[in-house]
Order: sequence, then C-alpha cells, then structure tokens
Amino acid sequence: MLAASETPRRAAPWPCRPAVGFLHPLEVVKDEDLDPRAKREILAAWASDASAVEDRPTHRWLLGTSAPVPVSEVLAALRRLDAASAS
Repeated sequence: MLAASETPRRAAPWPCRPAVGFLHPLEVVKDEDLDPRAKREILAAWASDASAVEDRPTHRWLLGTSAPVPVSEVLAALRRLDAASAS
C-alpha cells in the first residue's frame, strides 16, 4: 500500500509507432523497408495485451491497422521473422 505522500507509478507508454498500412502481420515480415528490429517492435506491439480486442481475447487490433487479426497469426509472423533472422 502506498503512503499518503507517495504517488503511484504509471507504466511507460508502448514505444511503437502505429502500423499504418499493414493489413496482416505477414505484411510486416515481408516489408523490405523495415529492419528486423522495427519489424519485431511492430509485431510485439500487435501481440501485446494492450492491443487486445474487448470481448475477443484471441484477437489483436494494432493502432493504425484496419481490422483486428487473430493473435495466433501475429505470433506466427514473429516465428517467421525469428526463423528468417536465424538463417
């Protein structure tokens, strides 16, 4: 419990930029203008609970995208990115 003189700490805002123009997580993986770090940042934000869709816990809707997608597809894109960077 916080003392009267203490202020609760807020979580830092997610540092990811909106994913404007991406319709699906695999489009992030295939984007030739993004480096692997930027791709991982976007996909991690997309997979985050912060992008969860209310009443649809298996979907994520990232700021800047047109519609929600299943979180399984976001995680598959992350695995694909990991496999590509391991090669």
